[in-house]
Amino acid sequence: MSIVKMQRLRLIALAQDRDALLDRLLHAGCVELSEPSAYLADDDWAQLLHRDTGRLPELKSQAGEFRQALDVLAKYAPYKGGMFAARGTIKERDLLNREAAAAALEKAREINGRAKELGQLAAREARLKADELSLRPWESYDLPLEEKGTRTVAVLLGSVPNSVDFSALSGAVAEAADAEVKLLSTDREQHCLEVLVHRASEQAALEALRGFGFSFAQLKELRGTVKENLQALEGESRRIQDQRQKEEEAIRAMGSAREELQICVDRLRQYESKESAKERLLTGGSVIYLDGWTPVEERPALEKALSGFDCAWELTDPAPEEYPEVPIKLKNNIFTRCMNTVTEMYSLPAYDGVDPNPLMAPFFILFFGMMMADIGYGILMILGTQFVLRKTKPKNPHFMELFFWCGVSTLLIGAMTGGFFGDFIPKIVEMFNPASTFLKANGGYDWFYKPLFTPLDDTVNIMVGSMALGLVQIFTGMMVSVIKKIQAGDFVDALFSEITWWIILAGVALAIFNIGTVAGVPVVLAVGAAMLVLGGTRNAKGFGKVTCLVGLIYNGVTGYFSDTLSYIRIMALMLAGSVIASVFNTLGATFGNVILFVIISMVGNALNLALNLLGCYVHDLRLQCLEFFGRFYKEGGRPYQPLAIQTNYVDVIKEEQ
Repeated sequence: MSIVKMQRLRLIALAQDRDALLDRLLHAGCVELSEPSAYLADDDWAQLLHRDTGRLPELKSQAGEFRQALDVLAKYAPYKGGMFAARGTIKERDLLNREAAAAALEKAREINGRAKELGQLAAREARLKADELSLRPWESYDLPLEEKGTRTVAVLLGSVPNSVDFSALSGAVAEAADAEVKLLSTDREQHCLEVLVHRASEQAALEALRGFGFSFAQLKELRGTVKENLQALEGESRRIQDQRQKEEEAIRAMGSAREELQICVDRLRQYESKESAKERLLTGGSVIYLDGWTPVEERPALEKALSGFDCAWELTDPAPEEYPEVPIKLKNNIFTRCMNTVTEMYSLPAYDGVDPNPLMAPFFILFFGMMMADIGYGILMILGTQFVLRKTKPKNPHFMELFFWCGVSTLLIGAMTGGFFGDFIPKIVEMFNPASTFLKANGGYDWFYKPLFTPLDDTVNIMVGSMALGLVQIFTGMMVSVIKKIQAGDFVDALFSEITWWIILAGVALAIFNIGTVAGVPVVLAVGAAMLVLGGTRNAKGFGKVTCLVGLIYNGVTGYFSDTLSYIRIMALMLAGSVIASVFNTLGATFGNVILFVIISMVGNALNLALNLLGCYVHDLRLQCLEFFGRFYKEGGRPYQPLAIQTNYVDVIKEEQ
C-alpha cells in the first residue's frame, strides 16, 4: 500500500541483439523505456549515437486495416455472443506469430475490399434513384426523348412552379403563338409541360412561357421513351441490389474470421509496442543504448530477462531532481486497489508524495454505503458486480471491485436503517393484512429487529454524524500532512499550520463544555490563538503582519467550516434515496393490487438505484478530491507504462523463456 520504488536502468548492448532483447523485455514487462530526447540534445551524445528507427507507420496502417475489417463485420455479421461473453485465451508464442498475422491480413483486406465495393454499389444505386426521380414526372410523355419535333413543329419539355395557373398559362401561350400546351404531371413543386409550337412562332411561345417561370427539363442526353428509360433504370437497380446482396452474404460468411482478426489487432499492438521501443533506443551502429525505469521489486525479473545477452547495465536510485520524471506504480492489496479508479481519474501522486488509496478507501466505501443505505440495493450491487467479474473477467476489475465493496457497505448500513427497497416489506405486509402487527412497533414500521436509526426519524442525528465523520477525514488528511512535513524536516511549518489549528479546534470544544478554563480563560484555546498569531506573522513585516493574520484567520475558519458542512451531503443523499423509494412504494400501494404494487415499486426502485449509483459516486468523489486531497495530496505523477504484452480481446498465457 504504497508508491513502488523505482530505479533508473541504463543499458548498452550489441545492435545484433536488439530484436531478441526487446522480445525478452516485452515478455518480462518490467521496464519502461524513456525518450532519448535529452541525450540527443547533448552534442557529445549526438556525435556518438542517433535515434533508432522502426516500421511503426506500416504497422499502424495494418492495425487500421484489421480494425476496419472488424467494424465491417460488426455491421454485416454482428456478434451474437452477448455483452458478457468471456474473453478467449492464447499462448504467447501464438500471439506473436508473424505468419498468422500475414494470413489474417489477406482476410482483412478481402473484407475491406468487399465493403468498398458495397460502398460503390450504394453510390451507383443512389445515382440511379436520383435519375429515376428526375424521369418519373415525364412518364406520360410517349415520344422518344431524342426527338425534338418535326421540320415545322417544335416540342418543348419543361416545368413551371406549382403556383402557376395552368389555364392562364395555356391561354397566354395560345394567344402569343401558334402553340398547344399539355399538362403531363403535377406535384407540390411544379407543373410538367409538353408544348407543341409551330417553328415560326417558337420564340414568341418561349417569351410567353418565361413570363410564368418556365424552365427546360434536364433529361440529359437520353434516347428512347421515358418509360423505356425507367425500365432500364429499374433493371440496373435490381442488378445492383442482387450484387449488393451477394457481397453482404460473402461478408457474413467471413464472420467466422472475427476472432482471428481480433487476435491480430492484439498481435499488431505488440508489434507496435516493440517498434515504438526501437524508436526510443539510441544506436551507434554496432551497439544500442537503452534508458528507462524499472520497479525495485522487479529486479530479479530484469536480471532473468537480460541473462544470456552480452550487455552492460546498471540500476540507480533517482535523485530528488529526477522525481518529476519517475513513473508511478501503486502497490495495493485486494481491498485498496479498487481505489486506483478514483486516484487515476484525479491524478496520480508525485513520486515523493503519498499513496492515497489506503487512506481514502475506508472513507469512500463508508460514505457511499451511508448515502445508499438500503439492503436491497446493496444485494443488487454485490450480485451485479460479481456477475460481471466472474462472467467477463475484465483486464481492469478495479471499477467493479469498487462497487462491490460499496455494495457491501450499502448492505451493512441498510441493515442499520432497516431499509429494503425503501419500506417495501411493511407496505406489502400491510396490503395482505392492513391490521397486521407483524412489523409494527411503537406506532411505526420496523423489521424483525428495531433499526439503529432511520433517515426520516433521525435526520438531525445523521447530519451531525456525517459532519463528525467529515471532521475525522479532514483530521486524517492533516495528520498525513504533518507527518510528511516532519519527515522533510519542516517541523516549524507543521507546528504553525496543522498542529496550531488542532489546538484551536480542541480549545473550542473544551470551552463549549467549560473544560480547561482558568479564571474564565479557556487555556487551550488561548494557547492555540497565540500560536496562530506567532505563526501567521513570522514571515511578514510591518502592516503585512496584520493582513497576513487576518487572511489566515478568515481562510482557516471559513475553510474548515465549509469543508465540514460539505459532508452534510451524506445525510441529504441518504434521505433523498429513502424518500424516493418510499414515494414509489406508496404510489404502488394506492391501487390495492399486489401485482401492480410489485411492478410499480420495482420500476421505481430501479430508477432510484440508477440515479443513486451515479449521484453517490459523484458526491463521494467530490468529498475525496476536494475536502480530503486538499489537505495533504501532492499530485503530478505519470503512470508507469512498461514495455509489456497488453491485449484488448484475448488473455495471454505466458510461457517460460
